[in-house]
Amino acid sequence: MREFKILAVVVFFTLVVYIGVEPFAHSQMHAHVEGHDFVYDGTADIEEANTRVENTKEALKKAQDELAKIQGIDDAPQEDIVKAQEAIKKQEGALVKAEETVKRKSLFWNNVASIAQLDANVSNGEASFGTCMACHNGAGINMGGVIPPSLDHVGSLYDRNYLIALLKDPAMASNVDHKYANTMMHPMGSVMAMVTSDQQIADIVEYMMQNKVGELEPKAAFEEACVRCHAVRYAKITQLGDTPEFKEEKDALAYKIKVLDEQALVKAYMGKLPPDLSMMIRARSPHYMETFVENPQTQLPGTSMPRVGLTKENYEKVKTYLEEVGDPSKPAREAIGPWVILFFVVFAVLAYLWKKSQWKDLH
Repeated sequence: MREFKILAVVVFFTLVVYIGVEPFAHSQMHAHVEGHDFVYDGTADIEEANTRVENTKEALKKAQDELAKIQGIDDAPQEDIVKAQEAIKKQEGALVKAEETVKRKSLFWNNVASIAQLDANVSNGEASFGTCMACHNGAGINMGGVIPPSLDHVGSLYDRNYLIALLKDPAMASNVDHKYANTMMHPMGSVMAMVTSDQQIADIVEYMMQNKVGELEPKAAFEEACVRCHAVRYAKITQLGDTPEFKEEKDALAYKIKVLDEQALVKAYMGKLPPDLSMMIRARSPHYMETFVENPQTQLPGTSMPRVGLTKENYEKVKTYLEEVGDPSKPAREAIGPWVILFFVVFAVLAYLWKKSQWKDLH
């Protein structure tokens, strides 16, 4: 009976640590982020912008209090007063900019919602879609930092509202407008000069949605959404796609040089080379992965990674592929898990009976 009491004490304190302490520690290190279920209506972007406004107001109030504190000191150094005044001026400028961002994002996403309600003409959309092929032609040529993706599966892969937003203003749609003083400087910014009317946007997106090319397999969804920036060394995938098999070493080296050149272009555009994703599914929690892919700014404010615009269904495919690459033994591990637990249960019972038998004359 004494053993069961000891076990109960151990189990109790283990549960206290696991259920009480660990979640609290995690919450302090990683603030919880609410997802939006891959709905792209601007809610997340406007919430972020409003949060920035509130944070800036707090910083401004703190700077004003600091100035008042300094001014309340007799013979306060003029240098300290000037620094405090400059800090206030800086926060006032930041507040104006933050409030302008809220207005700009609200107007943008309201416009996206209006475009989504227009009656679209698929024939006109097909004609206008041809202008996209100048860049999205499958030639594999880096343009502005990344290789433009193929549009073969665009209607199957991405959310309709996201596509509308992308044609309206790629930087705003991708939530990386903070990188550009003028969003026309986005690598895809030229689309705003080629697709100039809301009706034209509605027509093109309707054509994309009605010309879906079947269901994508997990690997195909992953390659379309992620590979131009991210490598997956465990699957021999680089920013140029699947690594070919080479008979000659010189050919392999030549290809490696092409990969390094492409990585240098991506690094120059993104600020740093995006991480290899081989183990990302095991390095991050499922919630982190989902909210990060849905809107990278929520987990890493200021990041250069753009919002991808995947639908919920296609995110699950990307996740499935990352699990296949980063944790290929998971199905086998899950299958054998119940048997291992059963073994330990049976072993514990037999060990207890053996102990009881061996010690029965000593109690």
